[in-house]
Amino acid sequence: MGSSSEQLFKKILIANRGEIAIRVMKTAKRLGIKTVAVFSDADRHADHVAFADEAYPLGGTTSAESYLQIPKIMEAIEATGADAVHPGYGFLSENPVFSKRLEDNNIEFIGPNEHAINSMGDKIESMRIAEKAGVSCAKRFDGEVATAEHALEIANGMGYPIIMKASAGGGGKGMRIAWSEQELKDGFNLAKTEAANSFGDDRMLIQQYVCPYESRHIEIQIVGDKHGNYAAFPERECSIQRRNQKVLEESPSTLLSPETRKKMQDQAVLLAKSVGYHSAGTVEFIADNEENFYFLEMNTRLQVEHPVTEAIFG
Repeated sequence: MGSSSEQLFKKILIANRGEIAIRVMKTAKRLGIKTVAVFSDADRHADHVAFADEAYPLGGTTSAESYLQIPKIMEAIEATGADAVHPGYGFLSENPVFSKRLEDNNIEFIGPNEHAINSMGDKIESMRIAEKAGVSCAKRFDGEVATAEHALEIANGMGYPIIMKASAGGGGKGMRIAWSEQELKDGFNLAKTEAANSFGDDRMLIQQYVCPYESRHIEIQIVGDKHGNYAAFPERECSIQRRNQKVLEESPSTLLSPETRKKMQDQAVLLAKSVGYHSAGTVEFIADNEENFYFLEMNTRLQVEHPVTEAIFG
């Protein structure tokens, strides 16, 4: 963006709080764009409220009563005259209903469209799309697995170890690894129940558990615009985890050769293009020590780990 007359937005509402809200506001201020903070009663003295050009109270004390309330956010947009919304991460950042509501009201969502959020948020659907796009995927059963008996049948044909995952899952919830029939029987219903409780969706998928020893969790961040231009950043490695939650991010990875890095970046862009993805997102892979890698999932938002990429690549 050059002079203010060329600006795409005059005022951005940040539907978030804390560190990410302030990061977005700093960038907007640098570009000469006005910012709006929203806040719950509990956050009325928070830093992001003071930092913004203006602030709008959502009421309520919990997230469910405030930052997750789409009608209240829409009210804030109307009251402040914001022409764009940045969701940050968490909260409504991957909510297709919110994305569509903004689109219907001619408010720019600084994030992906409803189609990309829906197709990548469902692990069964995202695997199908990834395979079709030519992205490297592990052997899997194409579809949802309804019962432990069905899971046993699939696993016996595929070979152990296998991994069961909630189709709507994230953060390791609704996920179990089975090395034997007994582990599969014990784990399947537990994972299904956990998925239902965590996501309100108990659909399960089964795939081969690749790289069970020495596996690396590697992610490629991409950015895309609405004119078909894409860029993929070099990787972040987040193999050090506790209970399937990332503890440490490292960049660049000590594993990848320049050739494998390029392959991963190319595949991440292929996937993004196949769903018409725009804005920032991250494609996650699992890799072994021989640099074989397989698609895990795509996060259709800016990630908490974005500052690692920013610190290294500018």
